[in-house]
Amino acid sequence: MALLKWLNYEGVDVFHVAEFAYCYTTDNVSLDADGSPRAYHPKNIGLDANGNAGWPTRGWRSVLVVDPADKSRPYVQPSGPTAGYFVSKTSLYDHNPAVPATEPAKYVDSEEIPYIVFPGGFYALEGTGHWGDLVMVRNLSNGRQSAAVVADGGPTKAPLGEMSLALADRLGGKKPNPRTGKGAPTGYIQYVVFPGSRANPAWPLSLATIDAMGARLLQSIGGWPS
Repeated sequence: MALLKWLNYEGVDVFHVAEFAYCYTTDNVSLDADGSPRAYHPKNIGLDANGNAGWPTRGWRSVLVVDPADKSRPYVQPSGPTAGYFVSKTSLYDHNPAVPATEPAKYVDSEEIPYIVFPGGFYALEGTGHWGDLVMVRNLSNGRQSAAVVADGGPTKAPLGEMSLALADRLGGKKPNPRTGKGAPTGYIQYVVFPGSRANPAWPLSLATIDAMGARLLQSIGGWPS
């Protein structure tokens, strides 16, 4: 499979592998807990540190759901198994108006769904894709692979390589910890992104659907780029 260099983003070469797919490889891995109903807690005992969500200083409104009754604070889940936690958002979410913004299930759960994060500057580039597009990912050091979705956005100049906890697990991570970065998969990881491949509606999707869609797309380009 011929690879045609397309661009370089923050030191990572990106290649076209087909008219509707591109790939890149990086050994940078960072962990995103966003979308998990256990991601952040008022007492800072969530999966990730509140500072990474911008709370309590600034920027938290892009990560945490605003409390409709007090717009100066994030919303706290009032009941259920994760009562007391904030509701953390992802850029990909359920657009059904019947599902309120305060419902954790509206977002993509980092602990359950393999997803990747696009840095803001990368997402802004024409042709890189949109929230909900499908991705195939493999760890070149151990051969483990997974389908994923593009589900969240990061800082403008962040490097490529941020992923959900579920994807980290699938690629060989061991109890990945977004607070410290420990337990993340190691080695070079290859990503094949399929812009324009998102379903309609783009979310929600079951894990089985994500896996099936990713496998079909990878097969359509003849398998993994080499």
